[in-house]
Amino acid sequence: MTLILHPILQQSFATIDREIGAHHFSEEQYAIVRRVIHSTADFEFQELLRFSPDVISIATAALAAGMPIVTDVKMVTIGIQTVVQQTFKNPIITAVDACQSPPPGQTRTETGMLQCLQAYPSAIYVIGNAPTALLALCQQLKTAFPLPTLIIGVPVGFIGVTEAKSALAQSAIPQIRTEGRKGGSPVAAAITNALLTLAWQQRDAC
Repeated sequence: MTLILHPILQQSFATIDREIGAHHFSEEQYAIVRRVIHSTADFEFQELLRFSPDVISIATAALAAGMPIVTDVKMVTIGIQTVVQQTFKNPIITAVDACQSPPPGQTRTETGMLQCLQAYPSAIYVIGNAPTALLALCQQLKTAFPLPTLIIGVPVGFIGVTEAKSALAQSAIPQIRTEGRKGGSPVAAAITNALLTLAWQQRDAC
């Protein structure tokens, strides 16, 4: 089954292509960048997105194998569930919903993320909203085993956001992240959907 792009989406992609023009991204990186710009109408993301080496091939192989996806909040889950169901039907776990009895001083998302790490240590982790969840996850990477397959770390905001992204950048975990304050659930969903689409296209090409 081939994924069919809606005509409006195709026209939007064509507009983005014209406005960006020549670029330094690989074909697969650009598919992600373009999807993020489409979701945000913000061309600055072409300067903010960061990809660790081989992260796209790692992500597409894991998605095609049915690896669970752990999101921080429901909005990310809602943003990816249609494409997930159209492709590999990966289990999706929402950390804030999985949270049980957060201790004093911890957010529900942070607590839920750490509980998910215990239950799904090798999963793909997608954080689009909660910097506390990303920072807590990164702090556990020093002792966690096995490690997550990859982390998409694009929380948005003013408090703790750049610190959480810096912690992710300093880790060796395969990752896609944004620099600075920008990001958000739509960005996280766009990246994940682009990776799912790339993985599905590779499957069709085989």
